[in-house]
Amino acid sequence: MTLRVTRRQFFKLGAAGMATSSMAMMGFAPEPTVASIRHFKLTGAKITRSNCTYCSVGCGVLIYSRGDAAINNIDDIYHIEGDPDHPVSRGSLCPKGSGLLDYIRSESRLRYPMVREPGSDEWQRITWDDALSRIARHMKDDRDANFVTENQAGHTVNHWTTTGFLAASASSNETAYLTHKMVRSLGMVAFDNQARV
Repeated sequence: MTLRVTRRQFFKLGAAGMATSSMAMMGFAPEPTVASIRHFKLTGAKITRSNCTYCSVGCGVLIYSRGDAAINNIDDIYHIEGDPDHPVSRGSLCPKGSGLLDYIRSESRLRYPMVREPGSDEWQRITWDDALSRIARHMKDDRDANFVTENQAGHTVNHWTTTGFLAASASSNETAYLTHKMVRSLGMVAFDNQARV
């Protein structure tokens, strides 16, 4: 038996078959579509805008987390991507920035302050208050012992040359400005900025 179709009928049948198979391949089969609702990975996520911490470019990132924001509950960060609205990177990230999620979830990541006492070979955990108090005490003691008010010619210099400061590169311009003013007001001469890691 021979099926006789005109050229026009052939194209109509072909187009109908193509549309039906394409729709089925894209998930438009009527029964499963009605029976289930697809939940997307980022549905219901809390989005936090931030900067990448790796270098001085300061690319924008969107951090997706889930959690109910209750007291004693830590939100779980499960996805990080470039921020398309960020003026620096416009949504693109380098390989280091693309791997930020691995950095956050790393088992070897330092999560709290630790100190190794003089003469000891072991690190011990301390509180943030204790860490900041120790840093402030060491800075004050060193500044008091080594501050230079005048040079050999008798000119006022107000220099502190035995301690230096390394600033963070992913800081905003405002934070960098305040950091620089604070460091210079202490008299520190050695001041640098982490430009690239």
